[in-house]
Amino acid sequence: MTRLSVLLTRRWPSAAEQVPAQTYDVSRNSEDRAMNSSALADALRAFDFVCPTVTDRIDADMLTGRPVRAKALCNFGAGVGHIDLEACASAGLIVTNTPDVLTDDTADLAMLLALMCARRAGEGERLVRSDGWRGWAPTHLLGTRLSGKTMGIVGFGRIGQATAQRAHRGFGMKVLYASRRRAPDAVEQHLAARHVSLDQLFTEADVISLHVPGGESNRHLVDARRLSLMKTSAILVNTARGEIVDEEALIAALSRGDIASAGLDVYRDEPHVPPALRSLENAVLLPHLGSATDETRVAMGLRVVANLDAIVAGQTPPDRVA
Repeated sequence: MTRLSVLLTRRWPSAAEQVPAQTYDVSRNSEDRAMNSSALADALRAFDFVCPTVTDRIDADMLTGRPVRAKALCNFGAGVGHIDLEACASAGLIVTNTPDVLTDDTADLAMLLALMCARRAGEGERLVRSDGWRGWAPTHLLGTRLSGKTMGIVGFGRIGQATAQRAHRGFGMKVLYASRRRAPDAVEQHLAARHVSLDQLFTEADVISLHVPGGESNRHLVDARRLSLMKTSAILVNTARGEIVDEEALIAALSRGDIASAGLDVYRDEPHVPPALRSLENAVLLPHLGSATDETRVAMGLRVVANLDAIVAGQTPPDRVA
């Protein structure tokens, strides 16, 4: 019997790649880089299932014209802002994602960025590597401590709450959060978290960590006006999606010293990072490492396969988003 065909648009860790190959006819993007729109459109008509990642933008134009063969997009990742869900629904395409499994790693990274900014670790590391360090001095690269400060969480879902737990339990930080829905009383009490408006959070927090979905509804949620509300000693951390922050406004605020620093793992036009941002000493920049542990990337692949298996079995996939 002919096996169903599956395309992995990027290479997975080998332990994860081996699993779908046991059941399906699996093809891999051997170049392991983002596929262009033409190649993705062709893939939707050549394979029974396509497993995209955040680097694959799938829009309505790809789904019009010729009939689509693919039955589903089983996304390798939690965010689906790169997929036009309405267009997929119109084309009869099921869309799934991989929530839950990357919560802890992303929350860990948010705290790493906050710490690197607070303690000026990026500046220090660059100084040592450039052979510019001239030894210990009482006033050299003075940062600030996180302990006892106020953490502001924008978006209080799984990752936001996990970040709040690390901030409160690990560093004794006070927690403010802004979210469309208020968390249950038990969650607020456990995390000593207080629900406030977004503007109040930007005004009062010492560290602001972003954990909302991408897409047009949150595009430039952090704009020049909200940046102007922040303390000059405050830190902005973004491990969510690049388009949430107005990069030009952030560059201006960092350049003027309107805020102390920013720790970024995501960018508007990845992998392009504006030269002006790369030149700033008070910006800590990572290459989209939020879920980048072997354990999590393997778990993400297994989650993709679980959704795929459910669809083939005629069941509702556990992580269906459209």
